[in-house]
Amino acid sequence: MSSRPNPQEELAKAATQSIDELAEFHLEHYRHATPLQRAIDGVTERLGRPGVVIALFALIGVWIAFAAVSGDGRVDQPSFAWLELAATLAALLVALLILVTQRREDQLAERRSQLTLELALLADKRSAKIIALLEELRRDHPDLADRLDAESEEMAAPTDPHQVIAAIDARATPERAEKPDRSPDQD
Repeated sequence: MSSRPNPQEELAKAATQSIDELAEFHLEHYRHATPLQRAIDGVTERLGRPGVVIALFALIGVWIAFAAVSGDGRVDQPSFAWLELAATLAALLVALLILVTQRREDQLAERRSQLTLELALLADKRSAKIIALLEELRRDHPDLADRLDAESEEMAAPTDPHQVIAAIDARATPERAEKPDRSPDQD
């Protein structure tokens, strides 16, 4: 019997390794967070739970009921102004917490997109090299017909990202290229 590994086990090992690498990528991002950033992330995470919304509505309801009962139903008393002030300050605090948390998440997303782009460029170069090697093998092998394949030759060169961006930009705004500038008076 051969001791050849099961393909599913190999896939599981490769998948496990990829998952571990991705987890390490995220852990590195969170390890570099300052204690204040971690605290803000934690507060934002706790505030984003459904129970907090229910508790907040219950608290506001109790406050309003207490103020209405103690003030004979008038809404011009100080407790309603305090409720308004408390709600405004809470909204400002939550907005700032969300901005800080979102900024950190945007940094992670930016690193992730840079990694994805780098891996895509590397994969493109590898694919081009593989095609070039296959074409070289076809030309050098005596049993294979030596012919010119323009498509393979074109694919053997890595893609130039600057040319791709220029082509995307040119195609993304065709109406600007086709239509002359018009002044608002001509409409």
